[in-house]
Amino acid sequence: MTPITRPTVAQTITGGVITSLRGYFRGVTIVAAFNGVLVGVGSLLLGVPLAGTIGVVTFVTAYVPFIGAFVAGTLAVVIALGAKGLSTALIMLVIVVLANGLLQNLVQPFAMGAALHLNPLVVLVATIGAGCIFGTLGLILAAPLLSAAVHITTDIGRARVLARLEPKPRPEQAPQRVPDATRPG
Repeated sequence: MTPITRPTVAQTITGGVITSLRGYFRGVTIVAAFNGVLVGVGSLLLGVPLAGTIGVVTFVTAYVPFIGAFVAGTLAVVIALGAKGLSTALIMLVIVVLANGLLQNLVQPFAMGAALHLNPLVVLVATIGAGCIFGTLGLILAAPLLSAAVHITTDIGRARVLARLEPKPRPEQAPQRVPDATRPG
């Protein structure tokens, strides 16, 4: 292995960020699809108009942790209330709370923790903290960027240790200068 150089550090950093973002968004997509299908089918079974739209909005807003579930749930319940009345709206609220509340607030930190190789509590605290400081963008990017930082630091540290352990080549001996007998002194 060659000693750690700038291109390998850059490759480690970009590779770590890309891997973390892929894992995070793959996990979010799975959770979002489940939420969207569950809320969309629930709307359809209740006879709420725009059931497909409700499912799509639920899917798309699932990419914004915590806030997205609230926005999509509010939309679904308000449409159900306006179209079918209070009893249907309450049933829709139960469906939304079960799908979004249970899945996003309990299962998602574990799913993201597994996808990002971080403790679920760390994912939750980092997401909430970054959301308070950076807003919606912080909510979305906190967990994958934290995962990337942790893994990049580990990879670079490992590469530095390996670089130190690798035997260094011996400097070749320079040829000794032989005095020229034709020149004086």
